[in-house]
Amino acid sequence: MHTYEQALQQAKEFILEHDDYLIVSHVQPDGDAVSSTVTVGWLLSCLGKKFTMLNEGAIPKRMDFLWHADEIMDMSQQPPERKYNRIICVDCADYRRVGLTEQFFAEDAVILNIDHHPTNDAYGTVNVIKSDAAATAEILFDLLEMFAVKWDVEVATSVYTGLLTDTGGFRYSNTSPKVMSIVSQLLTYGVDGPSLSENLLEEMTFPQMKVLTKALQTLTMSEDGKVAWVVVTLEDMEECGAVNEDLEGIVNYPRNIRGVEVGIFFKVINEQAVKASMRSAGRVDVAALAQSFGGGGHVRAAGCRLEGKLEDIIKIVVGRVKDEL
Repeated sequence: MHTYEQALQQAKEFILEHDDYLIVSHVQPDGDAVSSTVTVGWLLSCLGKKFTMLNEGAIPKRMDFLWHADEIMDMSQQPPERKYNRIICVDCADYRRVGLTEQFFAEDAVILNIDHHPTNDAYGTVNVIKSDAAATAEILFDLLEMFAVKWDVEVATSVYTGLLTDTGGFRYSNTSPKVMSIVSQLLTYGVDGPSLSENLLEEMTFPQMKVLTKALQTLTMSEDGKVAWVVVTLEDMEECGAVNEDLEGIVNYPRNIRGVEVGIFFKVINEQAVKASMRSAGRVDVAALAQSFGGGGHVRAAGCRLEGKLEDIIKIVVGRVKDEL
């Protein structure tokens, strides 16, 4: 078992010893996934390394301002023309989270796995996993500090973005003294914290507001008031003109109700599949719960995909949460 410092050193050696990397993050990337992707890209560019940034799908439009975010390839629109032998996975809680990008991994590919999810199964050739880190961006801050590279406002903004989004604007319990120390340092590089908070946490698109309204109309609570959930269907998405990134944050609304221990957001994927996102006040380990359904995440924030009809899945998931309580 390697220490965190030893794992960082192994990651540094992996990056220095090789070239021509493929950088991937998880499907439906969030702020930490996108910012971690471009942060690794920035580091490799400083080192004169070749690299390609790739995701299974599109990057959220509100992340367009990040360093070279427009160069992250959407494989559904622009797949690479070859396979890669050197892979860097960021913010992927398990190997399945790389999604369809796996088809561009060579059979003998070596993988550097950098992540902060406690459910990570250490699938890499080199693994840097710190489950008490607030975000993968926090780990990347430590990694960048090991290189002789000069920080600038662009990479500082990327790391700040990952920390900002994964701590809910520095409101969640993962906002540690170390996080605030890092943030303080990043601000000295010229990061515009208020503007990032406005753009990433406050501002909403009209379709986002419309789909949120739809979701809240489905709000349901358990008899004891400790579990609450909302639902968004494919029809809701179409009617509102919403895309997946418009759904971010909806799960917090049922969880924010006073007395609720677990909030759940059910998003219908198709007639036989539903994604369940869960948020816990602390009494229930939703990461373990999600993992039992083939998903993963953190103790207070996790998710999974389940096969079956919406009504049946709601009964199963809510029932399991009740059992845990």
